[in-house]
Amino acid sequence: MHRLKVISGHLSPAYRRDLGRAECGAAARSSSPEDVVVVHGRRTAVGKAKRGAFKVRHLNVLCVLSRVLLSAGNVLQPGAGALLARVAHFLSGFPETVPVYTVNRQCSSGLQALFNIAGAIRSRSIDLGLACGVESMSLRSVGNPGDLSSRLMDNDKARDCIIPMGITSENVAERFGVSREKQDAFALSSQLKAARAQNSGLFEQEIVPVNTKIVDDDGKERQVTVAKDDGIRAGTTLAGLAKLRPAFKPDGSTTAGNSSQVSDGAAAVLIGRRSAVEALGLPVLGVLRASAVVGVPPDVMGIGPAFAIPAALQQAGLTVDDIDVFEINEAFASQAVYCVEKLGIPLEKVNPNGGAIALGHPLGCTGARQVVTLLNELRRRGKRAYGVVSMCIGTGMGAAAVFEYPGP
Repeated sequence: MHRLKVISGHLSPAYRRDLGRAECGAAARSSSPEDVVVVHGRRTAVGKAKRGAFKVRHLNVLCVLSRVLLSAGNVLQPGAGALLARVAHFLSGFPETVPVYTVNRQCSSGLQALFNIAGAIRSRSIDLGLACGVESMSLRSVGNPGDLSSRLMDNDKARDCIIPMGITSENVAERFGVSREKQDAFALSSQLKAARAQNSGLFEQEIVPVNTKIVDDDGKERQVTVAKDDGIRAGTTLAGLAKLRPAFKPDGSTTAGNSSQVSDGAAAVLIGRRSAVEALGLPVLGVLRASAVVGVPPDVMGIGPAFAIPAALQQAGLTVDDIDVFEINEAFASQAVYCVEKLGIPLEKVNPNGGAIALGHPLGCTGARQVVTLLNELRRRGKRAYGVVSMCIGTGMGAAAVFEYPGP
């Protein structure tokens, strides 16, 4: 028990006070000892793959102990990241008796890790757990899908599962009429919001500085501390975006400027049963109110959030109007624009501090990173509120989670 308090202190030194639970509106939820609650979350800065500060380093994930389980979302590492997670576990100084495993649901892996931990808490297998997401796209790249069944080509939907992600973006843009102009405008907004948040120091509350080594152009190695996302382009303009050529098909509308960046990064979210968390005197930063994963056609996989979000909201007994902040992963501007318009979400509620177009999209990390960013944003607003995390998933799925911030 003492060690859990120490670990929580490492994760959230600035937030040791208890958070109250003020009532708010018709959608207010009563608290239960069985609630799955978030204690806190932190993340690394997100680095540019192959060019950023993490390009020569494996990323460690945070881990915890007794009656605690570590679940790590990871996509591209050998052995589904199992070796990476267990090695990081030992390097973090925790005993061999603490279990750890990895989960791969592509772009939602970090969020799926949280869902899995929540399920273990609800089944009373554990009291607390650490849901992580980690990805080094510098060390591994998306490409060869590996050995697949020879029957793949016998089924249209199966064949669509290996359509390149950029082409699925083009499919969404063409099928649902998302213009290049709308995509570029959305991308510009993401960059400007992220730059504003970074310049205002908002991300400092969620980023753990990481010491690492980089190699200069002249071959000299030096130590650096990475504490800022390095993909944000504050000088982005519509004119500049308009000059970029289509990246996936000659007459397409998806470009490097209106797509997510390939990136390196890690994030961790400590969650537990409310009764256990309160017994330990730990803070409650948020409550997981609902979660949903849905399937959609693989060739337009980007529309996943448009179906996952309503499913999660229905489960929570809420509507779009009840939600204060939506963190929707910007895999591509085409699909993000479609989902926002389809659901009628006011743009001012979407990714108020920018999204993956500006921050980057380390595949396995993103879901956990979004939860960290969301709950910190709700906390800054200083009142009871609701937020949604959602993303599309390669091969045709969408995931979403609804969180409640209990108030100061």
